[in-house]
Amino acid sequence: MIMKLHEGEIGKTYIVYRVMVNDAITRRLESLGITELTPVILMNKKGRGTVIIKVRGTRLALGRKISEGIEIREAASHE
Repeated sequence: MIMKLHEGEIGKTYIVYRVMVNDAITRRLESLGITELTPVILMNKKGRGTVIIKVRGTRLALGRKISEGIEIREAASHE
């Protein structure tokens, strides 16, 4: 099941399915390690779509517009 990053459950691991934001933000996210097929853990959710994720050992806070532009799917237990 594909969903937006801000729709996930806190504490679960997800796989980035697709990043659909403008090119400048996409390049910045790639430099931070957020690319397709990257596992991310949803650490916390704030009001109106802001999320805190853990990716490649680093915690990042993403605003609403960015979190709405990242599609995720649940990670299988063996991933």
